[in-house]
Amino acid sequence: MRIDLVTLVVADYDPAIAFFTGILGFELVEDAPSLTNDGHPKRWVVVRPPGAQTGILLARADGERQDAAVGDQVAGRVGFFLRVDDFDAVHRRMVDAGVEFVTPPRTEPYGRVAVFRDIAGNRWDLLGPA
Repeated sequence: MRIDLVTLVVADYDPAIAFFTGILGFELVEDAPSLTNDGHPKRWVVVRPPGAQTGILLARADGERQDAAVGDQVAGRVGFFLRVDDFDAVHRRMVDAGVEFVTPPRTEPYGRVAVFRDIAGNRWDLLGPA
């Protein structure tokens, strides 16, 4: 048993794809036309870190309720965790690319960590070895 996908509600597909692939270095696994449950066109867009099994389904907000969830998927908490081998290099690359970090890097018992916002505004931990 494993978690295959988690959904991230975004304002639009292409800027989200550009953020996750161009800035975070994820792979675009799938980008295919599809339909919503009520027959409206959408895209099935999946990204994931290189070598990872679990992916993120980038779902364009559809309607007022979903629009309100963009950037607030977990009520302002850190809800996503990106572990990297070379914390300093990835942090530097992300800063240079304009990613908003809301905390400076710090060392915790579990390793190096800094909180950043994704393209929608959701908070993530960038995690690396101590």
